[in-house]
Amino acid sequence: MNVNGSRPACLYNDPSVFVKTEFDTGSPDASMSTVLWAKTQQLQEDAFRQLQNIYGDHFPLEARHHLAPWLEQNFTTELDLANPQHEEHAQRLVLELVAQLESKAMEMTDFLIKNKLEQIVENFKQRYAHNPLSLYQTVQQCLNSEMHLVQRSEGVGVDPGTAMANDTIYQIQQQLNMLKKSTQECGVEIEKTRQMQEHHSINFYKHHQISVQLDSGQFQENSQEYLRWKEWRDKVAAELRQSFNNLKLQTSTLANRHLDMIKQVKELQYRVLDQELNKWKREQQLSGNGAPFSNNLDTIQKWCEDLAEIIWLNRQQIRQLEMIQEGLNIPSQETSMNILPELSDGLNVLLDSLVKSSFVIEKQPPQVLKTNTRFSATIRLLVGTKLNVHMSPPVVTASIISESQANSLLRAGHTKKTRSEFSSGDIVNNKQTMEYHQATGQLSVSFRNMSLKKIKRAEKKGTESVMDEKFALLFWSEFSIGNGEFHYQVCAPSLPVVVIVHGNQEPHAWATILWDNAFAEWGRQPFLVPEKVPWIQVANTLNMKFKASCGRGLTEENLKFLAGKAFSFRNMGYNADCSNLMITWSQFCKEPLPDRSFTFWEWFYAVMKLTKEDLRGMWIDGALLGFVSRQQAEEFLQASEVGTFLIRFSDSELGGVTVAWISLNEDTNQKEVAMLQPFTRKDLMIRSLPDRIHDCHQMILLYPAIPKDQAFGKYYSSPPETVPRNTRNGYVPHHLVNVIPGPLGLGKGTDSYPGTPATSFYDPQSPPSARNTPLSSVSVPMMDSQSSLEELHVGVGAAVSQAVQHLNHA
Repeated sequence: MNVNGSRPACLYNDPSVFVKTEFDTGSPDASMSTVLWAKTQQLQEDAFRQLQNIYGDHFPLEARHHLAPWLEQNFTTELDLANPQHEEHAQRLVLELVAQLESKAMEMTDFLIKNKLEQIVENFKQRYAHNPLSLYQTVQQCLNSEMHLVQRSEGVGVDPGTAMANDTIYQIQQQLNMLKKSTQECGVEIEKTRQMQEHHSINFYKHHQISVQLDSGQFQENSQEYLRWKEWRDKVAAELRQSFNNLKLQTSTLANRHLDMIKQVKELQYRVLDQELNKWKREQQLSGNGAPFSNNLDTIQKWCEDLAEIIWLNRQQIRQLEMIQEGLNIPSQETSMNILPELSDGLNVLLDSLVKSSFVIEKQPPQVLKTNTRFSATIRLLVGTKLNVHMSPPVVTASIISESQANSLLRAGHTKKTRSEFSSGDIVNNKQTMEYHQATGQLSVSFRNMSLKKIKRAEKKGTESVMDEKFALLFWSEFSIGNGEFHYQVCAPSLPVVVIVHGNQEPHAWATILWDNAFAEWGRQPFLVPEKVPWIQVANTLNMKFKASCGRGLTEENLKFLAGKAFSFRNMGYNADCSNLMITWSQFCKEPLPDRSFTFWEWFYAVMKLTKEDLRGMWIDGALLGFVSRQQAEEFLQASEVGTFLIRFSDSELGGVTVAWISLNEDTNQKEVAMLQPFTRKDLMIRSLPDRIHDCHQMILLYPAIPKDQAFGKYYSSPPETVPRNTRNGYVPHHLVNVIPGPLGLGKGTDSYPGTPATSFYDPQSPPSARNTPLSSVSVPMMDSQSSLEELHVGVGAAVSQAVQHLNHA
């Protein structure tokens, strides 16, 4: 709340916070929808090549061309794939996309185009059969990048982050293309050099034969025949000297060209592995906290494959140059200047780094791991296909290691003995053979049925608990390439995991993971994290997590409220500026809140869990004020009409939500704020919050002034169908409704049900401004259509009276 008591903006009235349940097939920008592809085809050559790199094999440009109007009409609307309705719609779009392509292929009379479209359809079916949403995301990302390229060519402002990502893709692909071209040119020159060396060898043999002929005494010295053979020998010798010098110069030139190329490959490989691949890993880690994850691993694999091809071809070319040099019989004193062995060693180092770095965990195991529970993970070798590892697929083994073992393994290096001996638990189904997927060109393995049977824990220090202890799953394998010339042992540790044995350990375990995912520094010593961080970073992390779980993020007011709770700023209010304050790990999830038995994180986690499971739709609509203090709620309602109510998360009940409303005390003619006893998930599973609010007729307007049926009508349960009074078994069916006893609920004009007797039920000594009011459940008989209204009044009135008497005796 603002200091001056002004009302916060109600998100319920903001159309941007509503999740769509019906989908308009029209594009948000009709003009762009009709001309985007036409504009794209007018791009400059460099920009269009950049577009080709963006689309690639994941969604070929042929499909983009033949489905241009339909794609722009259906894939330019942003969907929230965390919403079930949006996810279902996206899956329908993917099925329709494939059907559209199949239809286009059948219409084609050109054999080549028809065959290409059929190949694309088959590729889509194989590549995306198990994950159709991945195709939806791929198409949308390609269209967004295409739109940014068009906008940039027209001078329209483009999001810097997207522009930078597109530029990176283009630059890397351009460098790869240049290196491929240089490698091919070197290959041509080496072939010419090899032919020169063969011609040199022929001349050398010819010179030898002539010399033998002259030395044999067959010709009389100084005879015409002798002089003719001698002249021939001198001519061949001159040619030999010339070709020898040319070959030396050519091999030296080619060696220097390879030296320059290897420097470029090294720089580019650093960019791909140490920047782009590590960036992908960091985004993968942050996605565990709910951050968006573009997942461009297919693009990175294409880069790694190109690098592997370039390195391998350069190795072969260096070997060819070495053979040429060996054929020249260069004197030993001149070979000291030979850089070819050094180049070969450098390429071997680059290949070693590329192969080991490209062994990645595509799908991480769960970071909160419960024993004796099945879990999965997926491993991919990005260069497996290019280096023919798929011809003899290796076995991948998984083990679990402790923090100290992870550090020891890092120091000890990657030997088979070390890896196999480092384990802190028993995992069943921990060995799988990698599989080659021809449609996608991927060599990967999916562990689908792993289970951790037991875990060996380290000794605890101080206030440490088992939920503070971090482990990692280690996936490792070994294989050979180049007909056994190179043998590799590769391994990939997972993100940190916390092992639990019971569900009640889950909240603290997730706190450990959240903190680690958010604040771990790249290249750290496993698994060190800072003990304290700026509140602004924690606020961003909480917002990210809440948005991913509940469908809508936290407002500035929400985050100020959370800061006040985390720092216990009761006297300063909940609007204190905490952006520059540091919050410790202990404050976050170790120290109980004042006068409470739970920590800040436990309170936040319980609220998030309740919202995700029972209040998600209302939170997205903005119908829940949620993060508001009791005092703020009273101030808001005192300035509102009688019958206005709001929904806030309980400060005292873990995972509780309460409803506060304003009523008029007829005796004092003053407004009074009352608050229902908090509802937990157990209560809301019996009867939903919208139905409970619907039952309470004294709650009329959702704060600030929205009719409650407008706010909650779509969430009401369907009324039970009326049934005959005299059923076959003689019983009258019933259903539960909620009643607020006492004058706050049963006063004139605000009866929960008409005809219910007004019964005094409150303590006159309780504070007049606000009370926690119990809510009674009443079983209401279901009548047939001919039952009289009086019977209903009597039945409900008697039930309410009985409930009130019961509460008075309690």
